[in-house]
Amino acid sequence: MARALMSVSDKQGLVPFAQALTELGYEIVSTGGTLRTLQEAGIEAIAIDDVTGFPENLDGRVKTLHPRVHAGLLARRDLPEHMETLAELDITPIDMVVVNLYPFKHTIQKPDVTRADAIENIDIGGPSMLRSAAKNAQDVLPIVDPDDYNEVIERLQTDNVDQTYRHGLAAKVFRHTAAYDALIADYLTDEDFTKQKTETYELVDNLRYGENAHQDAAAYRDALPTDYSVLSANILHGKKLSYNNIRDADAALRIIADFSEPTVVTVKHMNPAGIGQGDTIEQAWDRAFYADDISIFGGIVALNREVDLATAQKMHKIFLEIIIAPSFTDDAYAELAKKKNLRLLTLPFTNDIPQAVELTSILGGTVMQHRDLLEEKRENYEVVSQAQPTEAQLATLEFAQTVVKHVKSNAIVVATDNQTLGIGAGQPNRIDSVKLAVDHASTKDGFDKAVLASDAYFPMDDSVQYAADHGIKAIVEPSGSIKDQASIDKANELGIVLVFSGNRHFKH
Repeated sequence: MARALMSVSDKQGLVPFAQALTELGYEIVSTGGTLRTLQEAGIEAIAIDDVTGFPENLDGRVKTLHPRVHAGLLARRDLPEHMETLAELDITPIDMVVVNLYPFKHTIQKPDVTRADAIENIDIGGPSMLRSAAKNAQDVLPIVDPDDYNEVIERLQTDNVDQTYRHGLAAKVFRHTAAYDALIADYLTDEDFTKQKTETYELVDNLRYGENAHQDAAAYRDALPTDYSVLSANILHGKKLSYNNIRDADAALRIIADFSEPTVVTVKHMNPAGIGQGDTIEQAWDRAFYADDISIFGGIVALNREVDLATAQKMHKIFLEIIIAPSFTDDAYAELAKKKNLRLLTLPFTNDIPQAVELTSILGGTVMQHRDLLEEKRENYEVVSQAQPTEAQLATLEFAQTVVKHVKSNAIVVATDNQTLGIGAGQPNRIDSVKLAVDHASTKDGFDKAVLASDAYFPMDDSVQYAADHGIKAIVEPSGSIKDQASIDKANELGIVLVFSGNRHFKH
């Protein structure tokens, strides 16, 4: 007779699965609450104590950590000496392990969880049984996922449990226990950059393709997901998100979190195309759209206020991929939902993104850093030019420098106090970014009041020269170049304001 050991926290599907196993001739051994559930359902099961000859103890901390369990799991059926040892010790082989683990993740997500509660929900016996079974999967079926119950029964009924299937279940077990341990390690760890880094993610969706059609892709969320994430958004309308949609939407959410007043951010290829602010969300949209009414075609829009009908009617006129907002009025939704493929997303907006370590894949590894959550504050700026900024210019410089940290380096932003007018992104040299931003901005109303922000220092004075020659009256940059004085001298020569923020914002 085959023997199955069952010990589960998640009892979804347990009873019908156990019933099917008994009909296939399996003898069931079980523990604690699982045993009670089976017995209450009229399914015959043997208590683990009767197998080990040792009572559960230490408030249930020790139940299955016993040689009679693990020898029954680890004995190789193809080695006579293993089977002889089992016979000598009167140990019955175990042919299947059905285990899912203490709800550690659920426990630590409780707002009032204590360290003691978390510790008590670290499963020891469960992972040990699963790992033993998975190591010996050629002889023992290791089952950790209730979603596998039906297929297991079907394969047993048709005698179709081959080694490929067994190896697949074993791999799932080790992924599961590794993820479980990673979550525990993360919870117990206070350091950010540890000697070993363990991360775990959960599949959200397999995507149609990646950045291009020939690249496979999937989306994974953090094991402890956050509400302020495109992967947690409520998709009200439209087809599912693509790889590029997700990346662009994430960029939009990062940008708009820096602003509290009514703000609209338009994004294309992970760079802001335009940012506008206003007394109303419609006014903010008008300014963001005016900032760059060409690049927004096929782009992403994030709004940090509810979308009203007037704003929706304006957005409806152009081709957009995604609109993200805290909410939509009923009539705004009805207007935008006329477009079949336009994705409409909602999620709770916030200005409080938690600091965290972010990983970027490289060939052969990863690099890690803290998020750039530095808040730009004009009171910390140093005016280094003879020309002094007005209060209005300082406020505009702060706004532009806040935007520039979200633009791919080399990054230049030309802006007024409530909208961007020109953005130069991702150029190999800074002067080309300056030219792109200034030339685009110079065609816009309000350019006479515009300022320029740079994500890093000017290596030469040519950027100051070009900006001043084309009408820019105030510049903010971090400083740090051995030629800072040349830029200061040029600003003084040309009679414009130069401010050092002290904060570099490279974004690669």
